[in-house]
Amino acid sequence: MGLDAGNRMNSSALENLTIAITGASGVIFARHLLKMAEADARVKTINFIASENALRVMAEEAGISGRSNLAEQLLGKKSRKIQQQNNDDIGANVASGSYPTDAMVVIPCSMGTLARIASGLAIKLVERAADVCLKEQRPLLLCVRETPLNKIHIRNMYRAADAGAVIFPLIPTFYNKPASQDDMVRQFASRVLAHIGLEQPDAYRWKG
Repeated sequence: MGLDAGNRMNSSALENLTIAITGASGVIFARHLLKMAEADARVKTINFIASENALRVMAEEAGISGRSNLAEQLLGKKSRKIQQQNNDDIGANVASGSYPTDAMVVIPCSMGTLARIASGLAIKLVERAADVCLKEQRPLLLCVRETPLNKIHIRNMYRAADAGAVIFPLIPTFYNKPASQDDMVRQFASRVLAHIGLEQPDAYRWKG
């Protein structure tokens, strides 16, 4: 089942969510998305993947060190719902189309990760899991993060979108008059979740 603005996923069908972090700035967005998905009773399992470059960014931006218990460090608590996957393990569950992944979000999505997804270079688990979503026509959201964009970036976004991905730039909103950085990040995470059929009851909605 594909995904576009007029064909969002039925929330009752979403049980297995894949969330990947790659080596671009914006760990705070991934942290809030993980927290909100972990707290959402409609999501049963979250397969969490961090790329090698994401480890460096998490250390710089969030003081997170090491490769183990990354989700626990991001959440500040243990979670029975989140399953951490090794990016080198291309035999993990999400690497197969027979595993029932309902949607995948790459947040933040680096330009290198975007390029590999757009080119079908599924060498690591992040790209392989994304490739599976594309071939199985499952929702794949790429929260790209870079500025300014060169022509290679723009072409790769077009190629990924043409293959079935949703390009969901990591841009916060201001029309909701956020009182803090966390307010901006929560609203963005709410919009990501709503796009895959998981509308959040406390999210700001423009009324005109």
